[in-house]
Amino acid sequence: MQQTLTALARPADRMQALLYDITLVIGGSILVGLCAQISFNLPFSPVPVTGQTFGVLLIGALLGSKRGAISIVAYLTEGSIGLPVFAGGAFGILRIIGPTGGYLLGFIAAAYLSGLLAEKGWDRRVWTTWLAMLIGNIAMYLVGLPWLAVFVGWDKVLALGLYPFIPGAVLKITLAALLLPMLWRLPKEKPQ
Repeated sequence: MQQTLTALARPADRMQALLYDITLVIGGSILVGLCAQISFNLPFSPVPVTGQTFGVLLIGALLGSKRGAISIVAYLTEGSIGLPVFAGGAFGILRIIGPTGGYLLGFIAAAYLSGLLAEKGWDRRVWTTWLAMLIGNIAMYLVGLPWLAVFVGWDKVLALGLYPFIPGAVLKITLAALLLPMLWRLPKEKPQ
């Protein structure tokens, strides 16, 4: 059975494993929040360009499907209750129900899918990692674009919510795809 990189270091003791999982989930949500601060607005779109998707896909692949998705739920909860973790330091439930809310909710599916594929060993080689990240990214757009269309119309949704973001998505996916297989090559020791 394949595992994610972080599963290799998971303690055998039940309480230690629970603490390990909680630490990873909170750490993952913090990483996504930090990546969200790499952000700039496009003058023609309500959707900002951010580092969030890099963090989401990386967290999914590192933590696995369940812990990765839970980490994103924690991130969304943190932002909803007032922590400035969304793009550019934004916060509040209005971000979840506004034009970009679909992308934020799509992060859950993106982390889950990239994590699921990592659990199947897709994160060991650059090209399969790249494909896993692409699938996760597509899942995010499948939630985000219809949501955005409610606000901008179906005739404008691709121009405002997809096309301008393709180069950045390719760059972020490529960076993550190069990083993960390198991490697998580092020496690993499972705690006793």
